[in-house]
Amino acid sequence: MRRILLSTLKILVSAALLYFSLRKIDLAELVARIDVSSLGWIGVAIAVAFLQIFIGVLRWREISAECGAPLPTRQAMRVNVIGTFFNQTLPSSIGGDAVRLWLVARSGAGWRAATYSIFVDRAIGLIALAVIIVASLPWSYRLITDPHGRSALLFVDFAALAGGLGFLLLGRLPWPWLKRWWGTHHLHACSVIANRVLFSRAHGPKVAVLSLLVHVLAVVIGWCVVQSIAAPVLFSQIFQLIPPVMLITMVPISIAGWGVREASMGLAFGYAGLMANEGVNISLLLGAVYFIVGACGGLVWILSPEKAAKDREPVAASN
Repeated sequence: MRRILLSTLKILVSAALLYFSLRKIDLAELVARIDVSSLGWIGVAIAVAFLQIFIGVLRWREISAECGAPLPTRQAMRVNVIGTFFNQTLPSSIGGDAVRLWLVARSGAGWRAATYSIFVDRAIGLIALAVIIVASLPWSYRLITDPHGRSALLFVDFAALAGGLGFLLLGRLPWPWLKRWWGTHHLHACSVIANRVLFSRAHGPKVAVLSLLVHVLAVVIGWCVVQSIAAPVLFSQIFQLIPPVMLITMVPISIAGWGVREASMGLAFGYAGLMANEGVNISLLLGAVYFIVGACGGLVWILSPEKAAKDREPVAASN
């Protein structure tokens, strides 16, 4: 019952935020701006999104090997693509992680190793995103002159950065009770793995570059969307505005980030002195790109051996 209530609440949050965001735009005008060249840019955005997934796979493989759950590249890619489908259908922007965990654990890696690999992968990705936003703050402050916008940017970014650094620090503390107490045992173990990955010569530089590249590709996808509707927005502006919006969208209070992303993008554009309605337009098309990628992931899931095995389980149980 609690899960149903939470899912219902997230649906309501998405619906409410989408309603208020869509009031700022003219959908007919947006559709009229889409032509053959627009579809070409959307196609490029979809291709870059798959490249982004592949780069994430390469990072995940480095991390999963340290967690005792080594994954072949092909299997990891298939699992991540399936995860994009469930990111679009489960009540959060990270719902696909639970499905990735289930798929990896069923492959023989074990529940603990699978959980650690996905948690550490997410944590490192979050830290990389926060670092990108901090590094771009001098330019962001030139773009965003509104004091409320600056305060919101600082709060969101430094909260994420503090959480990420606190997570890494946990693995370096010498207190033995951190390894024994049930409340910190698994979190401490994940922190130790994250430190081992990030600060090792074998994995650290590669994981850092891959983590940053994942988020840069998200900006490239946004730029392709901007080009598809010839929005009056510069690449530098997109680079400064999309990462904070991505960070906010990670908060699991909506369905696949819908509504939260549109409201955040509209606010971000407004704070930057740009047209808020263009921010919402770009966000909607971004959502459409990831929805199409997720639909491809759904097709992979339908044809996967795991789906066939899952469908056979109730039949076997009834016999």
